[in-house]
Amino acid sequence: MALVLTEEQELLKETAHEFIQEQSPVSEFRRLRDSVDESGFDRKLYAQMAELGWMGVIYPEEYGGLDLGYLELGQIFEECGRGLVAQPLLATVVLGGGCILEGGNDLQRKDILTQISTGDRLLSLAFQESAHHNPYGISTSAELSGNHFVLSGKKTFVLDGHVADQIVVVARTSGKAGDRDGLTLFLVDAGAEGVTVNRTIMLDGRNAANVHLDAVKVEKAAVIGELDAGADVLDPVLDRATAILCCEMMGTLSEAFDKALEYLKTREQFGVLIGSFQALKHRAANMFVESELSRSILLDALSAVDEGRDNSAQVVSCAKARLNDSLILICNEAVQMFGGIGVTDEEDIGLYLKRARVMAAAFGDSSWHRARYASLGGY
Repeated sequence: MALVLTEEQELLKETAHEFIQEQSPVSEFRRLRDSVDESGFDRKLYAQMAELGWMGVIYPEEYGGLDLGYLELGQIFEECGRGLVAQPLLATVVLGGGCILEGGNDLQRKDILTQISTGDRLLSLAFQESAHHNPYGISTSAELSGNHFVLSGKKTFVLDGHVADQIVVVARTSGKAGDRDGLTLFLVDAGAEGVTVNRTIMLDGRNAANVHLDAVKVEKAAVIGELDAGADVLDPVLDRATAILCCEMMGTLSEAFDKALEYLKTREQFGVLIGSFQALKHRAANMFVESELSRSILLDALSAVDEGRDNSAQVVSCAKARLNDSLILICNEAVQMFGGIGVTDEEDIGLYLKRARVMAAAFGDSSWHRARYASLGGY
């Protein structure tokens, strides 16, 4: 495919850009952060996004969706990355909702995806149990007891888990931690007896949660997909979420680069614009190259996901490793170009650096994805 957007995709991107700049600029993120808002996001704004159809971009029309692809959804997330938009879009639409879309039965899809599309239900995915990305390192147990499963265990880094109405929990029904086989996905009500959700505010001011499951009873109907085969649902969902997170990363690094360029064009030192210094020109040129390389592999990864290519997982890992490196480099360089003021809260550029650190670690750092890329390639 040509690594460019279609006219319709460009229009969607422009519409998202205009909406976010008007309704959710960086100042809105600062307001949520400084007020320690209970939800951590603006529910009225979320409802407006639902009215625009953003929650249903990747869902079939029968569930109130637009039946488009991840390439289209990615354009929205790129603009969210530019504005540091704090909304539970990734957790609800791609992670929790993605599990229902991939492995849910007809009843689950109709009930849940329809409500996600209208903005009336929030979901999250609880799979992580350690400080590092390890999707198969699941110790949380699910034991069959009569007509119920009983879930016990702890989860960490549950994105926007504190506001979720329901949480998709990955538990082990057989095997041992580290095994791909033996995982099962369960749909658990956040308010169910035995479920404890503790909000955590991350380095970048965004929200996650620690979830404790203490003998939580769920019906057999709460199983998503096949028993012991949850990885068949989890793997593609995490790949898609990683690709969409890369879109947000692309928006963040693009905005950081633009802010750095603008500063080079306006800041004077020794009587001249600092953008005239050759050393800074070279560094800016390197930032541009890194940005363009990242955009190319990202477009290919999104296309691979939409087309269902056999190598889509490998391409997604390549994109995440590339975006991790580019994002950290560009945000670091931008802060350095701003000088001392760049590390103060007065300047927005520092917010982009903090967000970069969290996104680069989420769903696997560069080392993890390079190792996975090599493994998938037979090395």
